[in-house]
Amino acid sequence: MRHGSIPGVHGRVRPLTLLGDPCLRERCEDVTDFGPGLATLVEDLFATMYAAQGVGLAANQVGVPLRVFVYDCPDDDDVRHLGHVVNPRLVATDGIVLRGPEGCLSLPGLEAGTERYDHAVVEGFTVTGEPVTVHGTGFFARCLQHECDHLAGRVYADRVTGWRRRRLARQIGRAAWSR
Repeated sequence: MRHGSIPGVHGRVRPLTLLGDPCLRERCEDVTDFGPGLATLVEDLFATMYAAQGVGLAANQVGVPLRVFVYDCPDDDDVRHLGHVVNPRLVATDGIVLRGPEGCLSLPGLEAGTERYDHAVVEGFTVTGEPVTVHGTGFFARCLQHECDHLAGRVYADRVTGWRRRRLARQIGRAAWSR
């Protein structure tokens, strides 16, 4: 999932964690300190996401095992959704299940048809500790589910089935970054 860069973003671009790094497979820890370090992490996540032309990024994708993700993602009506969630919980998924192309900054250059619900609701907190609820439909719902999976130690490839799974496994094995 890719998106264009936005000028004026603060934060440091951090190296991306790629599939094979154990950090991507561990369940992330809840954030307990809502201080300046968290604000810096969120800024760095945005800067890294934009530099990599992504639409979402979880903290463990930059090697930080905390339950935080950022997003700048359109829905199917091309409405832009921009924000972050700390300690997110995927509280609802419903609607029809759609198989659509899904990629990941931690599996660069690859994508596969992945089944996701067409509607998702995530609850959590802002960087300042205020409660937040995020509703997503279409592509944005896919993004929310994808980022919540990351924080639980899963990647989209875990959800791919059948011949798509076999093809993706072959592509991962041939990818320069997986060697």
